[in-house]
Amino acid sequence: MDATVVGALAAVLGSIVGGSATVATTWITQRTQSVRERVRAEITRREALYGEFISECSRLFVDSLTHTLDKPEAILPLYAVFNRIRVFASDAVIAEAGKVLRRITEQYFSPNLSLEEMRALVQGGEADPVKPFGDACRAELQSMQHEP
Repeated sequence: MDATVVGALAAVLGSIVGGSATVATTWITQRTQSVRERVRAEITRREALYGEFISECSRLFVDSLTHTLDKPEAILPLYAVFNRIRVFASDAVIAEAGKVLRRITEQYFSPNLSLEEMRALVQGGEADPVKPFGDACRAELQSMQHEP
């Protein structure tokens, strides 16, 4: 082969390899960035829904300590949020949400607590039935952040 043909062929092949590497690097970078954005959006969506569940549970738990369930529709929003959580949450989060829901429902059908009984509840560390749910949510969200 002639030296000029070999030189030209090497230049063309070098350009093709260099261009291919650039295209591959750009594609991989875009794909990784897209995955990260989807995960970030999913985490944000879950944080909002879990926060809504925690707010609703907190409000209803305090209400259940001093009231009976006169209007069953009062806990309907809580069941609605719970069922939305069931669509995508991990088994651990769903289990803890179910426990909180049962605790609130049971409390509504229990005798109302006096101020002294509420004080004992707080001092005994049982005044926050939502804490295990929050812990499960935090673990789930942290595991999502570490996924590729």
